[in-house]
Amino acid sequence: MAPVRVRQHVNPLSQKYQTPIQPLNWEKVYANATQPLHLDIGCGKGRFLLEMATSEPHWNFLGLEIREPLVVEANHLRDELGLCNLHYLFCNVNNSLAPLLSNLAPNILQRVTIQFPDPWFKNRHAKRRVVQPELVAELAEHLVAGGIVFLQSDIKSIAEEMCDRFAAHPAFHRQTRQWLAENPLPIQTEREKSTVSRGEPVYRAVFIRGE
Repeated sequence: MAPVRVRQHVNPLSQKYQTPIQPLNWEKVYANATQPLHLDIGCGKGRFLLEMATSEPHWNFLGLEIREPLVVEANHLRDELGLCNLHYLFCNVNNSLAPLLSNLAPNILQRVTIQFPDPWFKNRHAKRRVVQPELVAELAEHLVAGGIVFLQSDIKSIAEEMCDRFAAHPAFHRQTRQWLAENPLPIQTEREKSTVSRGEPVYRAVFIRGE
């Protein structure tokens, strides 16, 4: 399959992305829908989740991405590899997370990753950033007690803003106040590998869903 050219930046507030998705039939999405779920928000090309799904077959993995061509390509590769614990979904997470998680069985969502999200540097574009209070509240409602949210960015101000949003919700507490020196997960994203190879810092944090 030929590589797909896609726009680097997609405005989630544009009219094109205002229709929420319909809830999924999880029994049709995964071979075993009772396995714990890892949700990756803004999965890009999906290579991180592909490696995670391969290394952790007793977990299910769901990648959400607003750039549809990347989702089509990622699901094509998943099918070629025959992975039954992995699914990619085209959606705008800021209006589709609630319906997506609405029919998820209790205690299924156990891990969430938000890695190197589009920073939208200008203050007037801040509402386009993915980590908004509404998203944090939705994750708090569905994430299992003791479940984790792993955040990372190569832009300190964006990492700080994401952390502030999660710290402001009473359901979450930060694992440690310092930035994590290492990724706690066994797989790195392509962006993380590239940033580390250039000797540039990555700002990482883990938040835990309280009891």
